[in-house]
Amino acid sequence: MPDYDFRTTRLYVDAPLHDGAVVALDRSQSHYLRRVLRLKDGQAILVFNGRDGEWRAALEGGTRQVALRVTNRTRPQTTAGDLHYLFAPLKSARLDYMVQKAVEMGVSQLRPVLTQHAQIARVNLDRMRANAIEAAEQCGILCLPEIAAPVPLTRALAAWRPERHLVFCDEAADVADPLAALATVPRHAPLAVLIGPEGGFAPDERAALLKLPRVVRLALGPRILRADTAAVAALGLVQAVIGDWR
Repeated sequence: MPDYDFRTTRLYVDAPLHDGAVVALDRSQSHYLRRVLRLKDGQAILVFNGRDGEWRAALEGGTRQVALRVTNRTRPQTTAGDLHYLFAPLKSARLDYMVQKAVEMGVSQLRPVLTQHAQIARVNLDRMRANAIEAAEQCGILCLPEIAAPVPLTRALAAWRPERHLVFCDEAADVADPLAALATVPRHAPLAVLIGPEGGFAPDERAALLKLPRVVRLALGPRILRADTAAVAALGLVQAVIGDWR
């Protein structure tokens, strides 16, 4: 486990980071540091932008407009694993949870897919990104996942790249041992995990998924899981068997 500094406040900034850089913060970030955390001039925080690693910086400026003076790099930039997570949209609170957990699990792309039995058709991408940033800030993560726009499942499959393996979570799968099923996928191969709606996949959707060249149909145990629980279970299995937990 890397030697993270969890005692110092971490903040994501969308600006280049290098020795001596001065980063102006927006009003909400300034309010958070000054009014909520009550940090003073000269106090140190850690900043990252998903590109340049993690840096130590010191606060300066007024109450409403805070700037950060970058001093030294504390960790080099890491490279995200090639792990996509596709999911049927959820209601807001459960979607927030799912996005945060997926980021913690090392997902490099989050893509909502619209299925026939899904109950939610709209997704707030800005809210998804905010939750991804919050998870990265709190957990010492340096790579932010791509937040992809929602697409119908049929369109996602039509554009599927044949070299990418797909772990297709399906309560109707007859595979009794998910570990054995995942063991057929090469470690660190380009990978995607798909969790469908709680109403399940339509027969034609299931048939289209099974036609993909590199697909693993996976059952997640003897109980039906809610979609946000299934996300954690599936991603945990994938990372433990063929991902970066080994």
